Amino acid sequence: MITQNEVQEAAIWQALHDVADPEIPRLSVVDLGVITHVKVDDQNKASITMTPTFSGCPAIHYMQDAIRERVASMPFSEVEVKVSFEEPWNSNKISERGRAILHESGFAPPPKHDGYIELSVLEDVPCPYCGSHHTTLQSPFGPTLCRSIHYCNACSQAFEQFKPVA
Repeated sequence: MITQNEVQEAAIWQALHDVADPEIPRLSVVDLGVITHVKVDDQNKASITMTPTFSGCPAIHYMQDAIRERVASMPFSEVEVKVSFEEPWNSNKISERGRAILHESGFAPPPKHDGYIELSVLEDVPCPYCGSHHTTLQSPFGPTLCRSIHYCNACSQAFEQFKPVA
């Protein structure tokens, strides 16, 4: 039998699809894979745990506030949003929907991995615009720690890749 708390937890997960990543507004925090835990206790307190993509992510507080604001619009006695690195984020946590949104937004999604990443994955990146593998790594350091900059020699477009993180 499904409990009332479980119903409320499912509603929170659904509501968090409305909270966008501040750098890629079409991508939700759920699809980015940064939400690691949702719990509603018997006092009707909602507790959400998130793990940012990197410990120095400049958007941590912005995401916390956006999550808190979205869930506070629901009927809970209290809303707590915790940041935890106990369960580290890795790029495999990006959902398939999230990967598609990244691609549609002009980003090369990170390849899936088994926990070990070779540097070559930054060198053989298909262009999100034309699909060509005739691309060049311009810089392993993009505008944020989680992205690298590439150039497509086939369609002459610059693009960013979300780096694979283990």
